[in-house]
Amino acid sequence: MPDAPAVSLQTTLAVRDTCLCLHTQRAARALARRFDEVLRPAGLTNGQFSLLNALNGPAPAPMSQVAATLGADRTTLTAALKPLVREGLALVSVDPDDQRARRVALTAAGRARLAAALPLWAAAHAALEAELADPDRARGDLLALSAPRPGLAAAPICDS
Repeated sequence: MPDAPAVSLQTTLAVRDTCLCLHTQRAARALARRFDEVLRPAGLTNGQFSLLNALNGPAPAPMSQVAATLGADRTTLTAALKPLVREGLALVSVDPDDQRARRVALTAAGRARLAAALPLWAAAHAALEAELADPDRARGDLLALSAPRPGLAAAPICDS
């Protein structure tokens, strides 16, 4: 097998220092740890908080809609729902209009847990925004980066 071409240390360092994907991943991990710590007293992780929030609607939501809202695939959503269903915070049911599809809803316990976590999230979120030079621009840039791209499989973000 022929030797692969070497990538110079200079190139490696340039990628490390300029790669938006790497810096976004690092920021996402740091934010996840921060919000996991803040939400721990409510018995939630940041992902569980986001999922409960996505389920907080007037009617059970289709799995595909919840997955799109979270920017997740259905397999990841199914795995994330399991502990919430076990704890009685969410309920998965058959879609009455399509027996092959599933809908997801918050239970009363799920609504209570979300309500308990919301003040913790709000305080941490306000502190985070205070650290940013322009939180509205950061939010807009992140939304633009998560928007569907032509030729790439991506689900639209749902408002409901």
